[in-house]
Amino acid sequence: MLKLVGDRAATLPPGAWLVGQGWNESRWGETDVPNAAELDAVTGDHPTLLYRSDLHSAVTNSAAMKIAGITAATPDPENGIIDRDAQGNPTGFLREHAAGLVDRFVPPPTDAQQLAALTHAQTVLHGLGVTAVHAQRIKDSTDGRDEWSALLRLRENHELKLRVNCNIAAHDLPHLLHLGLRTGFGDNHLRLGHVKVFSDGSLGSRTAWMLAPFAKLAPEEGENEGVNVTPPSQMAQEFRAATEAGFPISVHAIGDRANRVVLDIFEELADGGLTPPIPHRIEHVQIIAPEDLPRLGQLGITASVQPIHATDDMDTADRFLGARGAHMYNFRSLLESGALLAFGSDAPVADPNPFLGIHAALTRQRPERMPAPPWYPDECLSLAATIFAYTLGAAQAAGWEQLIGSLAPGKLADLIVLDRNLFELEQNGIQGDEVANTQVLITVFGGEVVFDRLQR
Repeated sequence: MLKLVGDRAATLPPGAWLVGQGWNESRWGETDVPNAAELDAVTGDHPTLLYRSDLHSAVTNSAAMKIAGITAATPDPENGIIDRDAQGNPTGFLREHAAGLVDRFVPPPTDAQQLAALTHAQTVLHGLGVTAVHAQRIKDSTDGRDEWSALLRLRENHELKLRVNCNIAAHDLPHLLHLGLRTGFGDNHLRLGHVKVFSDGSLGSRTAWMLAPFAKLAPEEGENEGVNVTPPSQMAQEFRAATEAGFPISVHAIGDRANRVVLDIFEELADGGLTPPIPHRIEHVQIIAPEDLPRLGQLGITASVQPIHATDDMDTADRFLGARGAHMYNFRSLLESGALLAFGSDAPVADPNPFLGIHAALTRQRPERMPAPPWYPDECLSLAATIFAYTLGAAQAAGWEQLIGSLAPGKLADLIVLDRNLFELEQNGIQGDEVANTQVLITVFGGEVVFDRLQR
């Protein structure tokens, strides 16, 4: 990582910001995260902010902390943690809302850069066979308004070749209410979806909100049960206001305490007769107590989960939670409990390639480790269930099941052609990366060929 950052810094004009995302210390066989001193050695005078792969923490350098005014005297912000050394000095590692202390000084992209980025992403997704996405980043002043505006411009110019279901931040709900908008507003290319809320952090940053503490990585560490990002009373108020206005909730919940709390709130709404036009959904349902798992099916909640997270996080989970890993990524148990299962990637947190996710759901093992045994094999899924969750299950989660998600008369012609028969691979037994390396030959969007590998 430091080599990549140093190479990039050498190409920038003096004092220019260096921003990145995607590092994950568990992939390096380490438990220590990078720090400011290490970045300083390769970044020089370039203020630097590098988000971890989960986007719930970041590492920054001394130049950026100077701009942000972060010193030993700076208190932790609400729902954020500034990591400090033994002398109380900030190390440069910032968890949850603490990253915002630096992020607010990063220059935003220009309109041209925003459009170019979205257009490039669309091309990449077409090459992976993706024709519809659930956009979770329409959520604040730095992402939301600019991304929504860029998507509208692409739509107006007939350049948007994706179906985008946009989730809106809870703090923007008053504006939606004032305008009388509700879920489904838009068209078959771009429409409003759920109201997005964050209940906690992430596993990798050890900020997931837990019923019991994370394992200590050093004897001197204190007890850590994670971070509650949005107080339960506030979540309850936002859930109710959104549901009454005709919006379902999409709530990020990683830890078992976070999942229990949001399920309690959903149960209170259901008991009061408040039901949304599209099912509420929990994003990730990553760690859940066995007694809470059946509640999703009982309450009609969508489990919006990402199979690739299981294989990305398996080593981290074993290190941070030990035997409690049995209560993580319970895809098969969620399906059998009656929850609506919707699969995705959580990009850019994880790779958007759905075939990596399909491999993970079938084998619960990384491709490069095959044919090693599955991680908690009882939670492996069949290919039929996995494809359903990636297609019709995901369409149902957005309220689009009458339009897309399966090949049927009257539905929109969104479809792909692959270079191999996945069901035949499953029948033969998956030994390596034969599923993960699946190539899309043709992607069709609304009857239009938007990707053709043979013509490239």
